[in-house]
Amino acid sequence: GQLQLCLVSPSPARLSLLPYVPRVPPGALLGKVTATTFALERPCCVFDRFTNASDAVWLAVAFANASATFRNPASPADVLPYEGLPTAHAYMTLEMAAAAYACSAPGPAVLRVGGDTACGGQQGRAAYNGPLPSPGPYRVKFLVMDCHGPKAETRWSDPILLRRARSPSTIDPAPVRRSSDVVVIASILASLSAGLAVAVLGAMGAKVWGHWHRRHFGTSAFAHQSYRTHHIPPALPQPPPPGCGCCTPAPRPRGPCPAE
Repeated sequence: GQLQLCLVSPSPARLSLLPYVPRVPPGALLGKVTATTFALERPCCVFDRFTNASDAVWLAVAFANASATFRNPASPADVLPYEGLPTAHAYMTLEMAAAAYACSAPGPAVLRVGGDTACGGQQGRAAYNGPLPSPGPYRVKFLVMDCHGPKAETRWSDPILLRRARSPSTIDPAPVRRSSDVVVIASILASLSAGLAVAVLGAMGAKVWGHWHRRHFGTSAFAHQSYRTHHIPPALPQPPPPGCGCCTPAPRPRGPCPAE
């Protein structure tokens, strides 16, 4: 804990309630909420008017349904430890000097709740920031304390629900079984797809075969027209008239040979 020098004086008669509400950062943030941790916005400039240099700021973490019955510790000696969460349903952590949250103080933009995994040999450490044991939901608030006790506090946050971790033993290694209806529909769609593919391929094959056949052999109609319409048989030679010594046929039939 933080060493504080404090004069003997009565505790403040009234605890100041600050209007600040802790919250998880609204924007995208890697690991913003996990199975055992969550991030909080750093409450910068929130406590300046209510704190001294020797004051400390704590974070109270409670199950959401137990936040209404949470009681602030009367003194630093009464701070609820991390190990008391299962029975007290709340604990306090992230003890920091109030100056760390001053407007002029540099620091990270977010705080990580539950980020301390070095648990060995730290039993009984009140400020231990250990992993959260269940999904929650949780509520948190900041509490300002001096050596006499609480001085100021923020409002409780909205419920913060962590992600649920899955045990490896709950994962089914077998493929997901589909219902009989789904199987039947899938079979019908597969059959329709196969039939459509065959029809398309058949039409394409017929078109290609027809094009190839026309290119090499011509269609039957074209072949018949070629030979029937444009083939003219040659004229046969006509024999000369009887008794004529001419051997060359005339272009037109000639009269009888003149008398000798």
